[in-house]
Amino acid sequence: MSWRSGSRGVVLTAYHPSGSDGGDGPGGRRSGQYTMNHDHSKKTPDGTSFDRSGSQDSLDELSMDDYWKEIENIHETRGNNHEERVALVMKEPDEGELEEEWLKEAGLSNLFVESSCDSVESVVFLSTLTRTQRAAVEKRVETVTQTMRKKNKHHQVPDVRDIFSLQNDSKGKVCDGNEPSTVRTNESKNEMQGGTKGPQFSLGTDEQKSPLEDMPASDTDINLEISFSEQAANFKDSSVGKICRGGGGDTLLPNFRVPKDKTGTTKIGDLAPQDMKKVYSLALIELTALYDILGTEFKQQKAVKIKTKDCGLFGVPLSVLLEQDQKKVPGTKIPLIFQKLIAQIEEATLETEGLLRIPGVATRVKSLCQELEAKFYEGTFNWENVKQHDAASLLKLFIRELPQPLLTVEYLKAFQDVQKLPTKKQQLQALNLLVLLLPEANRDTLKVLLEFLQRVIDHREKNKMTLKNVAMVMAPNLFTFHGFSSKTIEQSEFVMAAGTANVMRFMIQYQKLLWTIPKFIVNQVRKQNTESQKKEKKDKAMKKLLKKMAYDREKHEKQERTPNDADVPQGVIRVQAPHLSKVSMAIQLTEELKASDIVARFLSQKSGNVQTLKKEEVFLYEIGGNIGERCLDDDTYMKDLYQLNPNAEWVIKSKHS
Repeated sequence: MSWRSGSRGVVLTAYHPSGSDGGDGPGGRRSGQYTMNHDHSKKTPDGTSFDRSGSQDSLDELSMDDYWKEIENIHETRGNNHEERVALVMKEPDEGELEEEWLKEAGLSNLFVESSCDSVESVVFLSTLTRTQRAAVEKRVETVTQTMRKKNKHHQVPDVRDIFSLQNDSKGKVCDGNEPSTVRTNESKNEMQGGTKGPQFSLGTDEQKSPLEDMPASDTDINLEISFSEQAANFKDSSVGKICRGGGGDTLLPNFRVPKDKTGTTKIGDLAPQDMKKVYSLALIELTALYDILGTEFKQQKAVKIKTKDCGLFGVPLSVLLEQDQKKVPGTKIPLIFQKLIAQIEEATLETEGLLRIPGVATRVKSLCQELEAKFYEGTFNWENVKQHDAASLLKLFIRELPQPLLTVEYLKAFQDVQKLPTKKQQLQALNLLVLLLPEANRDTLKVLLEFLQRVIDHREKNKMTLKNVAMVMAPNLFTFHGFSSKTIEQSEFVMAAGTANVMRFMIQYQKLLWTIPKFIVNQVRKQNTESQKKEKKDKAMKKLLKKMAYDREKHEKQERTPNDADVPQGVIRVQAPHLSKVSMAIQLTEELKASDIVARFLSQKSGNVQTLKKEEVFLYEIGGNIGERCLDDDTYMKDLYQLNPNAEWVIKSKHS
């Protein structure tokens, strides 16, 4: 096999060692030996040639060697595997079909389904969108509208202007940060039920502040309070934010950080499932709006369903694997074989030079794969026979052989296209949103993988595997999916190589940031919940029977309240801990009181279940009010959060209770 790239001057020739099985044993390939020819000559503007071997450009090109070697190893592995693979057939959508599917994914299918276009839930959802998010929705609705009218002239499709009822905005207009926003209505700004003032949700389009004024001063601070697409709209024509453009070595990656939020940082897994559904819809709309603003095409890929294995280890869908594994280990969220392979690699020390880069012996890896399929679940497989490089090869094989890529068919191209965004900060923001869009099983497995890769990098002084090396080796395993046609892979390989390696580098370097749910999205969820509650109460007020039932229920609940729960003084919250010896405690709020302080007070009680619990096992939860349920991080300032959600209940429990 021989691939060429005129643009990069690289020739990759498949390695065929004589009398060798392609391994690292005697007669096989040794570390760093593979056939790779580079053309270091390049024409200058006046037509003369010069040698690039000493230039920085040449160093950047040579640093891709690990990538090309990994591609070669992958093709050799596939060459030794004669089993037939069924390629995923990419469905070519009709006009408007992609946008229709997008609206369904965003939870807005009722915008083009006639019977439910006035859905209360949809109206509430749309009322919380920022101007750039609305523009993204409008664009897709208009495309679907035009398509439907062409197909069926008699079908009534709502006009996009009627859907949003934008007062002074023209269709699709993007906020410039200075115009008043319709996101925050007078009602939602100043009123809660009962006439009390409620929390005000700043979604990045505050009518008194420009997003520019709210942006952190540092270029390395990631602002999670303002919509990323709103930020991009404001900085699109500005030189600000373009400082961190381009590639570079490990040391040149910006030290991005998330400034502390007094109301607490929200991580994936901290919210209740009903709120996470809202997060998914908002993240999809926000990502699309961000790509729209930055001029990058965003299209979800769609694959025709194919027949997959319904048992086994390799080439089995993650959902099937987890179903099998949960019979063995209830509640497990990561495939057991995946966990075991990582453990096997770490058991032998992460200081091994060339770890992940040097392949295992090909024939031995294939034999181990077959043996694992037969014996893993029986518990009879002998792990002492698995050498470290073989385990690393099996781990990468597991990722490559998934019937659908770990980053999913739908979003694989969007992950690849992150490299096209203008600045590193915008690339990181897009990756954050893409992680939110992954199915839970994919997201959890990716998290474990990235954490493992970071541990490998932590031993780089010994194993010689820097962030760049690890990214180069792992990128082909996540981004070159065998389900797509080989023609597509070959055509895109050289184009995507450096970009996907950089995306891989970002995912490893900034993984802690990627699992954070931006505050502006959490605030939009809060706003949706608040508006839904208001509409429900208004509907009840219009019907006498429902109003009477609500009154009777409220009266009954008031009678049932204990003296401790009633008439809680201003500035005091009551915290429940049903699983601890001290089940309830009144807590006086102060400026410096944090969630960790409250947990510590309960854990200081030296009786009952508390003796068996560790601090890292229990958390304070915010429940109800304008959120379903939210696990609080230790550094949450309780007085600030109480002001944001005064109607919440506060409960201490473990994450698994």
